[in-house]
Formats: sequence, C-alpha cells, structure tokens
Amino acid sequence: MVTIKSAKEIECMKEACRVVALVYKELEEKIRPGMSTAELDKIAEIKMRELGAIPAQKGYDVGIRGIPPYPAATCISINDEVIHGIPSKNRIIKEGDIVSIDTVALKNGFHGDAARTFVVGSVSKEIEKLIKVTKQAFFEGIQYAKPGNRVGDISHAIGEYVYANGFSVVQEFQGHGIGRQMHEDPGVPNDGKAGRGIRLEPGMTLAVEPMVIQGKHDILELEDGWTIITKDGSMSAHYENTILITEKEPEILTIL
Repeated sequence: MVTIKSAKEIECMKEACRVVALVYKELEEKIRPGMSTAELDKIAEIKMRELGAIPAQKGYDVGIRGIPPYPAATCISINDEVIHGIPSKNRIIKEGDIVSIDTVALKNGFHGDAARTFVVGSVSKEIEKLIKVTKQAFFEGIQYAKPGNRVGDISHAIGEYVYANGFSVVQEFQGHGIGRQMHEDPGVPNDGKAGRGIRLEPGMTLAVEPMVIQGKHDILELEDGWTIITKDGSMSAHYENTILITEKEPEILTIL
C-alpha cells in the first residue's frame, strides 16, 4: 500500500535522510586505497549511531530460506559488483576501484536511503562517463516526479537516458517507496513505459536509484545470497536518493 506522509512524518523522514547525507560526507572524506570494506562499513555505522540513528540494513531479513540476515550497516559493491556487496576485512580497496555504497538509516521510526559510487584514484574516461551517466539518470528521472505524473514516467526517463549513452540498466532490481518501512509501495523501475504505474501525489516519499551497467544488463547472484554482479564482468555504478513529492518540484531529502 502506498503511504502519503503527513507534515510531521515528513519532518521525521528529513531527519533520517539528513543522517544518511552526513554519513556519505564522512565516507567521501575517509575512503582511500588500502582500507578494507569492513573499515568503511564501521565508519558509517559509528556516524549513524552518533547522529541518533541505527543502520536499518543490519540484520535485515528477506525471509527466504537459506539467505541469512544481512550482516552489515552498509552494502559496499566494488567494480563489477552491482549491489548488496557484503563488507569484509579481507576485501581491500585498491587504486582505480569504483566503490558503490548503499545505506539506510532508521531514526524516529522512519527511514532514509541513498547510494553513491566513489572513484578511488584514477579511472578511464569510459568509467568516469559511467558514473556521471548513472548520477544524471537520477536527475533525468525525477524531472517527472510531480503530482499527476506516473511512476512509469520516472522509469522511462531513466532508461532512455542510460541507453542513449551506451549503457544498460538492471532490470531485476528497482527503486521503491520508503517511510516507516525500508521498502514500501510503489516499486520504481529504472526502465519502463511512460504513462504507466500509479499517479504521483504530494506526500509520497520514494527512493529512486539507477543501477547502471557498462555492458549488458544481465546479472548473477553470488553464493552468499546477497551480492549481485554483472554477468559479463563489466563495471557497474549506483546512485540513489530519497525524494519527496511536493505540490511542485520534488525535494531531494538525502542531499545536504
């Protein structure tokens, strides 16, 4: 069920989203070659707790037999890992890596969700383009995040932009509504047909998150039950923000 947030609930959402934005500010300052993804995860968790929030992903259970609850505060995915990479003390960040981090903070009963892809050192022009296109695809999509438009208008704009730039989008995973629950209705695909899906209304809060692949859109799931990688080994980037549908332009809640 789609939930329309009250003014008081929106203020709570903004608090949770501000925590997420501050976590990314800290991570951007701290990320460097030679550190493990577990170290990076610990920095994020400490910052969240300092700000009065808890890491909502830690212990998250999808309810599927054989898949353990998620063990960390963040998802950290490197290079060909698309999403849900599990932080580890043995996974060391190297010069030239691109590191996608997805995290969700829970504060005062509400969630804030965002993802960023960071460049560690120097990368090729093609990878720079991949990251820029992924970020811009989010902004192309939310141009349509206005009352009266439909979810499919956002999806269509994201997909059109990504494919026009020579990349592809993940089909099996998507953005989502967010609020008291980390994942709420509606789903927000990163590709689709304009004019489809539910109509957008003021008070809706959505996590819009292009997941873009350098090569073909085919993906694989690793044996840990969480980590998703590109099937062809090509690079992937991820950019996400929690937004609020207002009477006019959408408000991005996870940017300072």
